[in-house]
Amino acid sequence: MTYTLITGASGGIGQALASKLAAKKHNLVLVARSAEKLALLSQQLQADYGVQVTFIAADLSKPDAPHHIYSKTQKHNWEIDLLVNNAGIGSGGEFATLSLQSELDLLQLNNASLVAMTHLFLQPMRERRKGQIINVASMTAFMPVPYMATYAASKVFVRSFTEALTEECKPYGIDVLLFAPGLTRTNFNEAAGINNEKAVGLSSDYKTADAQTPDEVAQELVEALAAKKRFHVAGSKNRFGARLLTLLPNAMIAQYMASSYQKKLAKTAN
Repeated sequence: MTYTLITGASGGIGQALASKLAAKKHNLVLVARSAEKLALLSQQLQADYGVQVTFIAADLSKPDAPHHIYSKTQKHNWEIDLLVNNAGIGSGGEFATLSLQSELDLLQLNNASLVAMTHLFLQPMRERRKGQIINVASMTAFMPVPYMATYAASKVFVRSFTEALTEECKPYGIDVLLFAPGLTRTNFNEAAGINNEKAVGLSSDYKTADAQTPDEVAQELVEALAAKKRFHVAGSKNRFGARLLTLLPNAMIAQYMASSYQKKLAKTAN
């Protein structure tokens, strides 16, 4: 039996995507840290849509997690024909003041585990000469972001890696999609520790910034998948912004972003 595997599936975009794909009769393997949340979601999706839904509780900020996930799918003969690398975390503030271990965990989750998951599940897809992979990046994949330096750099990596992988996979009949959402109303800010004045400085405060809902983003992802797109930015304003960013020098973008952050934080302090 074939399955779609979604990481970061217990909330936000991952949960919304799981619901939409279950409605389209995808059998699912859901991955996130919370076994309790995954168990409840699995039961709900099975009852609502009559598909097979199972889960693997794993922390992808740990280096051994991808191998654990892959081994479990092999043990149960769950054939993964669609892999969605959605799990990720952010951080914000002056890099020198942030926890080094937290920044390294971010890189493990956003980059190393994504690479490992892709490498592991790509092998059987190549043998079958079919499959689909979606790597979720971000609008920050198009620019350096001072005061969000590590997170933005991690998404630049995802963009470059996925664009290259797309070409390598073509001869094997494997479709690869780079999907870049913008600001989305999830628990991202809270998990990243920027649900405060940092969000204002980074123009990511949900109270004032223009943001999509997880359902809106997931719907665009489903449509991009169906159209077999190689690249899609969620949100019309974000698509315009991404095109504009490619025309500007990175040094200019970084200088503007730093100045904007500093000015906004100065206002909140007064």
